[in-house]
Amino acid sequence: MNKELLDPSYMRRAIELALTAKGHTNPNPLVGAVIVKDGRVIGEGCHQKYGDLHAERNAIKSLNESAEGATIYVTLEPCCHYGKQPPCTLAIVEAGISRVVIGSRDPNPLVSGKGTAYLREHGIEVIEDYLRDECDEINPVFFHYISRKEPYVALKYAMTADGRIATDKGSSKWITGESARSYVHELRSTYTGILAGIGTVLADDPLLTCRIPGGRNPVRIVMDSHLNIPLDCNLVKTADQGTVIVACLDEYTKGNDQISKVEKLKSLGVQVLGISPDSKGEHICVKDLLKKLGNIQIDGILVEGGKHINAAFLSAGKVNKIYTFVGNKIVGGKGAFTPVDEMGIEEMKDSVELSNPKVRTFDTDILIEYDVENLRMIRAK
Repeated sequence: MNKELLDPSYMRRAIELALTAKGHTNPNPLVGAVIVKDGRVIGEGCHQKYGDLHAERNAIKSLNESAEGATIYVTLEPCCHYGKQPPCTLAIVEAGISRVVIGSRDPNPLVSGKGTAYLREHGIEVIEDYLRDECDEINPVFFHYISRKEPYVALKYAMTADGRIATDKGSSKWITGESARSYVHELRSTYTGILAGIGTVLADDPLLTCRIPGGRNPVRIVMDSHLNIPLDCNLVKTADQGTVIVACLDEYTKGNDQISKVEKLKSLGVQVLGISPDSKGEHICVKDLLKKLGNIQIDGILVEGGKHINAAFLSAGKVNKIYTFVGNKIVGGKGAFTPVDEMGIEEMKDSVELSNPKVRTFDTDILIEYDVENLRMIRAK
């Protein structure tokens, strides 16, 4: 048995390494690994990009000396199957590592419990659940997607200090300052997809891209029940530069009057996704939309919609996180827009409750980040 004392700083370093690849590993998890021998870090690495070497193999690859008898700290249970990369458990055994300290358990049925079993069968000491809460925190999207087969959903909106997302006339540029808006582009780079409603497209003609150096452009998704998207809008014109998906009612993809528009959109590089209607038959069903997005490996989406879109996702019970930006402005007005439309809630006891608030400032603006679903409900048991 490896008698070297456990040190939380090594696992926290592994977490730090994992986070350097944020936005580049989806739908794979963020994973970091640190190899320690005789009280010294002799190797470290992370999973840098989807399809590339996993964290454990990158850490082993970085070694300049033997790892015989060493301890490896890894934020997630090592894989034990052949996928795009060979199993990390095999690499650990071959490197002569004698102890593996694991943070999160992997909910993937191909791995869950099997990685640790393989290591123990080969005489390696395994310590599980070390700083588990901290390790779990870096992968809510992965845990949700691998367990539910549908995207993790984060709502993002900016509102004034009196709770408005626009004036009576619909003016919304700009509620927050440049610093807060720059952070939004960091968020866009983090999520696989970004979703807006047709109202936003018609009003603002956005690109929905990420504008930070080294950032990743998300898959751009438009909720457009009745296929009203203009063929000359920015999203359609740039479909050849990054994936654009228009989600409309199923009927528009099956031979009605709009079929020619569907074919035209496809010829311009836009993917058209037919979605079943909601209970009223007027708009697309959020639950069916998420199911179909999950089928094409979209593991998480940042929703940048207006009050109708926000209400649709909240009413469907399909929101996991909310980013509320509060600008240093007051606009007042009887008809000014609020972040969420009518949801049929009459009593405060029936409200949607948020948890785990985190607050940060951007110059004179504030971001409040809330969880809507407890992470413990969706992580591996």
